Amino acid sequence: MRRSIATVCLSGTLTEKLTAAARAGFDGVEIFENDLLASPLIPEEIRARCADLGLAIDLYQPMRDIEAVPEAEFTRNLRRARHKFELMRRLGADTVLVCSNVSPLAEDDDDLAAEQLGRLADLAQDFGIRVAYEALAWGRQVSTYDHAWRIVEAADHPALGTCLDSFHILSRSSDPKSLEGIEDIPGEKIFFLQLADAPLMAMDVLQWSRHYRCFPGQGGFDVAGLVRHVLATGYDGPLSLEVFNDVFRQADAGRTALDGLRSLLALEENTGVSQLPAPVIPSGVAFAELATSDPEPVGELLAALGFARTARHRGKPVDLWEQGTARVLVNAGAARRRTETTLAAVGLESADPRASTHRAEALLAPALPRRRTERDVPLESIAAPDGTEVLFCATGKPELPSWTDDFARTGKPARPGFGIDHLALTQPWHHFDEAVLFHRTVLGLSPHDTVELADPYGLFRSRALSAPADGPRIVLNLAPAPTDDAGAGHVAFAVEDVVAIVRRVRATGTELLRIPGNYYDDLAASYEFADGELETYRELGILYDRDQHGGEFRHCYTATIGHVFFELVQRTGGYRGFGAANAPVRLAAQRRQGLGDVLADRLRSLH
Repeated sequence: MRRSIATVCLSGTLTEKLTAAARAGFDGVEIFENDLLASPLIPEEIRARCADLGLAIDLYQPMRDIEAVPEAEFTRNLRRARHKFELMRRLGADTVLVCSNVSPLAEDDDDLAAEQLGRLADLAQDFGIRVAYEALAWGRQVSTYDHAWRIVEAADHPALGTCLDSFHILSRSSDPKSLEGIEDIPGEKIFFLQLADAPLMAMDVLQWSRHYRCFPGQGGFDVAGLVRHVLATGYDGPLSLEVFNDVFRQADAGRTALDGLRSLLALEENTGVSQLPAPVIPSGVAFAELATSDPEPVGELLAALGFARTARHRGKPVDLWEQGTARVLVNAGAARRRTETTLAAVGLESADPRASTHRAEALLAPALPRRRTERDVPLESIAAPDGTEVLFCATGKPELPSWTDDFARTGKPARPGFGIDHLALTQPWHHFDEAVLFHRTVLGLSPHDTVELADPYGLFRSRALSAPADGPRIVLNLAPAPTDDAGAGHVAFAVEDVVAIVRRVRATGTELLRIPGNYYDDLAASYEFADGELETYRELGILYDRDQHGGEFRHCYTATIGHVFFELVQRTGGYRGFGAANAPVRLAAQRRQGLGDVLADRLRSLH
């Protein structure tokens, strides 16, 4: 099917938007009227520009407040429409979007609405134009797709059809049965299909629509279910994205357009329109790689946690630290590129690394070339939206070389007991939704609900994605200030006895994140503990959470080195969350610790 995008989805001038859409690979565009009005190009020049870029103009929009009005007002509306139709003829657009009336003048009279839309369609037909009538979710008299269709059906005009918009339909009802009526509409009378997702929110639908729409797969709507109903009618028009989003309006138009096309590719796969290489869901985390220009503090902290430096890369300054099944690579070859320690790469275990890469490339994720010698194991790798390198490491196939073959063993044994529970990646503010879609579609991870938390300096937004069973968990965080400790990425290690581990760590003289006593006073009011249990948590700085099923979560944090810190996690009773209730306390403690470190550095510099 053809793929289209509304210019309102993208930032920049109309020329920049058209260029971004074409480079991403879209077939057509919806031209939003405000973009045309602000352009210095005349309609003929815009038409020629689209033709040069290989873009069809699939829709011109919107025309507002047309139908079910007093005759004098409708006469003025026809005069306005004539000017728009003449402009569209110059532009080369043959379909116009007419939104259901929101004006106080709109009358509750379906017969009048049908009669006036029929007259509008008469005029449009003279210009070779079709009218697609859409029910706005906040329409004064017409706010549902089935109501709009009844009016179109009553008008019975060949140049009048309906436009279905996933946001307007799904924001009013999440009941799957409410969508079944779509299949009663003849496919040839669905003139256009507009697609948007959105996070599930309890707010005014107009504000929800204007600021929080996102691409399919980034929100909580069943957009795929709606599209299946539409396709069952025989609809063969474009799948078109129409997203109003404050972040998209400020982000790079090229990246946004690529992200939009990725969402359509995944949607087509989900609805059976087209096929992509099958997802290869990663079975685990092979390693987390830290890039640093100063490996000594990282090594000291890992050693304090009980890790051993078990191997060194044969040709690069990269050390392998292990404990149990948890592996951390410390890459000191980043001195020319970075001054701070960062979580730069993630190795994911894949049953078929080549297939994983083919899937990623089909969904527009860039493959990354790797600097290696002839002796190095070839590793498939791609770039995540935040720049993190994702490497696919063969697992379960002894005939394939292992990434560990590149390392020479030091002879030090690894202590048992640790695993990698999850990885947390901090996202730039304009890449968060893109990252959710990437991890969901490219890696095949399932998203959890979005969590929003109070940070001392703003709002902290987080969304976890996970593989089935014991597969990898990745948490995407959007911090208010991603350059400080609260915005750092981290590796969470799974342990069997966090109390014993913390006592061992503290015996080395290593300090963990300090948690205020007020937190533990509140825990005493919230939960009942065994004698001495809460006092132990207070002494050691361990945080605690319990879910509704009785599952328990005990965790604590190290100090931050550069832009990385570690978390120790103990899960019992089937707990599957991430301790979100404790995040505000952790964030505040990290802010306070970061400020203390800055003050200490300044005092040292004075002496």
